Amino acid sequence: MADIAYRQTSDSVPPLTATGSAYLAMVRRKRMYGGLLLVVFVALMASGFGLAEHRNAGGFLNGLPNVFAFPSEVLAEGWEKRANLPGLIWQHVPSLIETINIAAVSTLLGTLMAMSLSLLATRGLARWPRAIPLFRRTMDGLRAIPEIVIALVLIYILGGGPIPAVIAISLHTGGALGKLFSEVAENADLKPIEGLASVGATWGQRMWLGVIPQVAPNWLSYGLLRFEINVRASAILGFVGEGGIGHDLKLAMQWGQGRYDKVVAIFFLLFLTIVLIDRVSGHFRNRLVKGH
Repeated sequence: MADIAYRQTSDSVPPLTATGSAYLAMVRRKRMYGGLLLVVFVALMASGFGLAEHRNAGGFLNGLPNVFAFPSEVLAEGWEKRANLPGLIWQHVPSLIETINIAAVSTLLGTLMAMSLSLLATRGLARWPRAIPLFRRTMDGLRAIPEIVIALVLIYILGGGPIPAVIAISLHTGGALGKLFSEVAENADLKPIEGLASVGATWGQRMWLGVIPQVAPNWLSYGLLRFEINVRASAILGFVGEGGIGHDLKLAMQWGQGRYDKVVAIFFLLFLTIVLIDRVSGHFRNRLVKGH
């Protein structure tokens, strides 16, 4: 009886279906592609290290043990002169405020630019549907060019100072946020827009009353996240003469040994500022998106 029951159970199990065979074939194909990509990645890494060794006249691998030599020297001098750190930190607060102002103004201007570009580049919402590719390529171009490249070009035109930094970061922010804003706007409910259109509302009124209330929490969340990025970007642009705390850090590092305590103070101040901005903006992003 047990043999009969076993044969009946075995006969009731269906053979591998076509769907199962296709799934197994897909899994094997993905594993093969993954293995090929791993081989290509290892080959590229090996060739990259070989090229770096060749261009450094054989000093790349020999210099790797010294990669922490400069940071340890800076930290050692900073610890030795730790009594000077509070005064040096307070001394560079005005430069930090300038950096934050650059980031804040850049974020505001870039966000306003992104709002306009995203609405004009979103299918179903655009005022001129045929011009959607033009606005999308514009955002791609603004997003593709790094801030430092735009800033270096503007330095030759406008000279040094915070203005080229504000323009450079604003343009890049407009392209980056425009892409994110457009993706959010594509998921907006079109019923309020259709209702406003039926009573004769203009395109601007439809966007202001029908779309922006729906997307505002996510847009503000992305804007706050971009503000964090722009604080770091404005500090980096200080190295090319755009003012702010980055310029002070460049000068302190150029002075070399004997002024590394100033380098430590600036790094510490910048680190605390970024952590504080991250915590505050993260709190507000959670309240905007998740409601708590």
